[in-house]
Amino acid sequence: MEPLAFKIRPRDLKGFFGQEHLVGEEKPINVAIKNKHLFSFILWGPPGCGKTTLAKIYANALDAQVHELSAVSAKKEDVKRVITENSFNKLKILFLDEIHRFNKAQQDYLLPFVENGQITLIGATTENPSFEIISPLLSRCRVFVMNPLSEEELNKIIERAGWTISKETIDWLVQMANGDARQMITTIESTQNLYGEITIKTLNNTLQSKFLRYDKKGENHYNIISAFIKSMRASQPDAALYYLARMIDTGEDPKFIARRMVIFASEDIGMAQSTALVVANDVFRAVETIGLPEAAINLAHGVVFLSKCKKDRNSYEAFQMAMTDVKTFGNLAVPLNLQNPETKLMKELGYGKEYEKYSQESFLPDNLKNKKYLKSDD
Repeated sequence: MEPLAFKIRPRDLKGFFGQEHLVGEEKPINVAIKNKHLFSFILWGPPGCGKTTLAKIYANALDAQVHELSAVSAKKEDVKRVITENSFNKLKILFLDEIHRFNKAQQDYLLPFVENGQITLIGATTENPSFEIISPLLSRCRVFVMNPLSEEELNKIIERAGWTISKETIDWLVQMANGDARQMITTIESTQNLYGEITIKTLNNTLQSKFLRYDKKGENHYNIISAFIKSMRASQPDAALYYLARMIDTGEDPKFIARRMVIFASEDIGMAQSTALVVANDVFRAVETIGLPEAAINLAHGVVFLSKCKKDRNSYEAFQMAMTDVKTFGNLAVPLNLQNPETKLMKELGYGKEYEKYSQESFLPDNLKNKKYLKSDD
């Protein structure tokens, strides 16, 4: 049976709700459709905001041959098949969902075909393209930012689904959805199939599923990453591995996890073992190059190493103290002996005078002379 989300998906902009900054009159995608303008672009926005629907509306309006791949499971061979397949003189568009899950090698393979126009790329991502997509590929695509759907827009989608639901239940459902139409529609459909009626009680029962409990923007997401970091900080590799497995199993972006590990290496381990930052960076590069599922092994390796390292937050805390002074005292003058005498006049005024490379005298501004941010090793 065809899922409800497919049944009610609009075929043109008239039935598309939200993203007025992109599809309203004289807005970029609306204009591109009217002018039959073919170009590559990335749709960046949270889950369920209409990225896939908008991509399909655009492609259909241009009467293009659309090939849809998910970067989670697609391989190089899948991309090659799309490129070589006969398009029968139609425009060829590759819609790559979750493009941020393509590793660097996969993106490098895709790049020349986008450059020479063999395919037009439409990517969809929930992650910042600046971090997730290689610069040469990103430079050949427009990036459109999409927003979570408003309560009014979600209400219109419920109306289109055609079910009779009480206003109280709709209000509850819209609040729960938090701008995510796909989750809302899936919940409605699952509840109807399970219980035959849609009430707050039956919706709550449906929402017990693991998938819906792990929302990347919700409280449980932050609880899991918090438990992960705190487990490594407490040198408990078993707990850290468990929370790592929880994140991997529920579809967390592995590069998000690796970035947190790089931060942890400096913030919590610091000078106790400086090689921790090297290891964390190597884990990030491995994740970027290899991708899941194999990159989970690299993540686990790094998690155990970081958990077992001695901990020292001294450099992190010292920096925070220095930042507090910057905000408190503002733009304090740099001592004259540290200033660069770029001109004859500056030299005559004493810029750089009596500067010594290895001086024991404090180089801090006068208001902070001899202040210590970094704790002594004694």
